[in-house]
Amino acid sequence: MPTVRGDGMRGLAVFISDIRNCKSKEAEIKRINKELANIRSKFKGDKTLDGYQKKKYVCKLLFIFLLGHDIDFGHMEAVNLLSSNKYSEKQVGYLFISVLISADSELMRLIIQSIKTDLSSRNPIFVNLALQCIANIGSKEMAEAFQQDIPRLLVSGDAIDLVKQSAALCLLRLLRAAPEVAPSGEWTSRIIHLLNDQNMGVVTASISFLDALVKRNPSEYKACVSLAVSRLHRIVQSPYNDLQDYTYYFVPAPWLSVKLLRLLENYPPSEDPSVRSKLNECLDQILNKAQEPPKSKKVQHSNAKNAVLFEAISLIIHMDVEPALLIRACNQLGQFLQHRETNMRYLALESMCLLATSEISHDAVKKHQETVINALKTERDVSVRQRAIDLLYAMCDKSNAEEIVQEMLTYLESADYSIREEMVLKIAILAEKYASDYSWYVDVILNLIRIAGDYVSEEVWYRVIQIVINRDDVQGYAAKTVFEALQAPACHENMVKVGGYILGEFGNLIAGDQRSSSQVQFELLYSKYPLCSVGTRCLLLSSFMKFINLFPEIKNIIQDVSVVGISV
Repeated sequence: MPTVRGDGMRGLAVFISDIRNCKSKEAEIKRINKELANIRSKFKGDKTLDGYQKKKYVCKLLFIFLLGHDIDFGHMEAVNLLSSNKYSEKQVGYLFISVLISADSELMRLIIQSIKTDLSSRNPIFVNLALQCIANIGSKEMAEAFQQDIPRLLVSGDAIDLVKQSAALCLLRLLRAAPEVAPSGEWTSRIIHLLNDQNMGVVTASISFLDALVKRNPSEYKACVSLAVSRLHRIVQSPYNDLQDYTYYFVPAPWLSVKLLRLLENYPPSEDPSVRSKLNECLDQILNKAQEPPKSKKVQHSNAKNAVLFEAISLIIHMDVEPALLIRACNQLGQFLQHRETNMRYLALESMCLLATSEISHDAVKKHQETVINALKTERDVSVRQRAIDLLYAMCDKSNAEEIVQEMLTYLESADYSIREEMVLKIAILAEKYASDYSWYVDVILNLIRIAGDYVSEEVWYRVIQIVINRDDVQGYAAKTVFEALQAPACHENMVKVGGYILGEFGNLIAGDQRSSSQVQFELLYSKYPLCSVGTRCLLLSSFMKFINLFPEIKNIIQDVSVVGISV
C-alpha cells in the first residue's frame, strides 16, 4: 500500500480522542450524536465539500459504525469518493462500501459502474482496490457483472503480478457466491497455464482458484495434472537458493506444495508414464526429506515440513497403486505414533486409518498394532484415543480380531461416555464379521451389554438373537451363558430382554441341570420382572407363555404367580 504523506485527518483524530476520554456510556452517545448531527448538516447544506472533507466525514461514520451504532446516511458521499483520483480518498470510499453497503442496495449500479472504470484504469493500485471491493461484497450481481473483466485481468500479459493475484482470489470468492458464472471455454487453458507463471505468488493464488474449478468440473481441467506435477517437481528438486524468497524456515514454498498435492488428489493416477514417474519421484523425495535431521529447532520448520509430508502421504493413499510408496508412508506414520506432540499422533492415526483400507498396505499397518493399543491405554487426549479406536477397527481382520475386540472391550469399561456408543457398534460389527466360533460372538455381545448396556442399541441385541436362532450349534451355549449373566445382582434391562427371549426359546436345552432347571429359570426371570419397563415386561410375559409349552411341569406355578403377582 503506498504511503500517503501530509494527509493526516486532524478532525478524525480529535473525535477519536474525545470518544476515548468519555467517562460514561451516556457521554459517549451524546458526543456521537453531536458528531452525527454535524456530519449530516455538512452533507446536506455544504455543496462545496472537497474530497478531503468527504473522506474525513466518511471515516468518522466508519468509526461510529465500528463502535456499534447504526449509520443510515453518507452512502452517496462514499460512492462519490470512488471517482476521486487520490488513492486515500478512493480507498476510504471502497472501505465504506465494503463494510456498510449491502449487496441489494439501490446504489449498487453506481458502485458497479465506478468499479468497472477502476478495473480498466492504468493505475494497478486502483485496479487492486476495485478487486478487493468485489471480493468483499461477493454478490451474485457482481459475479455476473464482472464475469469477463476479471478473468481478462488474470490472464493479461500487461497486468502486474499483484493484480493477477488479487484477480485469482477475487474470482475464487465470486465462484463460491455464483458457481454458474465460472469461467469456461476459451478461459480454461489460459487459467491452467498460470501454473507455469514465473511469479510464485501468482501461482499460489491461481491454484486456489483452479482447485475450486477442478472440484466442480474435473474433466474440463484435466490438463492441469501434468503442469501441476512439473511445478511440484521444480519445487521439490530445487536448491535452497533458487526459491529463497518463497522458502519458509528451510522448507521451499510449503503452501504452494500443499496446494499442488491437494489439486492432484482430484484425479486418478496419470496414465502418462513420464508424468507418473515424475510424481513418484517427487513423493519419494518428500519422504526422504522427512527422514533428514531438522534444519531448525523452531516449531515453524517442523510444521511446514510435516504439512507437506502429510499432504504427500494423503496423495499416496489416494493413488493406491505404488506399493513401495505406501509401505514407506506407513513406516513414516508409525514413527509419529509416539511423537511428543499430540497433533502429530492424531494426524498419524488418522492417516493410518486410510492406509489400513488399502490391500497393499494393510499388513504394514498391522505391524503397529501394539503401539496403537498402548496409545488407547495411555493417551490423555480423548480425540487421539478415538482415532486409535478407529485405526484398530480399520486394521482388524480374521488373524487379529479376537485380540483387538478384547482390547476394545477392556477399554470400554473406562472409556469416555462420548465415544461409548460408537465403540459398542464397532465391537459388535467386528465380532459378527470375523467370528469363526459363534460362541465367542455371543460372549462378546453379552459382555457389551454388561459393560455398556445403555449404549447397546436394539439392532445389536436383535442381531445376536437372530444368529442364535439360525445356528443350532450355539443355542445351548447361548442359553447357558445368558442364564449365568442374569444371576448377577445388577443386571441391565437389555440383558433381561436377551435372556427372556433366548430362555423362552431354548431354555429346555439347559433344563436338565438342577442348577438351571425349568423352575429356576422361571424364578430368575420373574425376579427381574418388577424392575423392568412395560416393553420388557411384555417380552417376559411372552417368554412365560413359552415356558408353559416347554415345561408343562411348572404350568401351575406360572399360572399361580400370574394370578397373584403379574400386572402390566
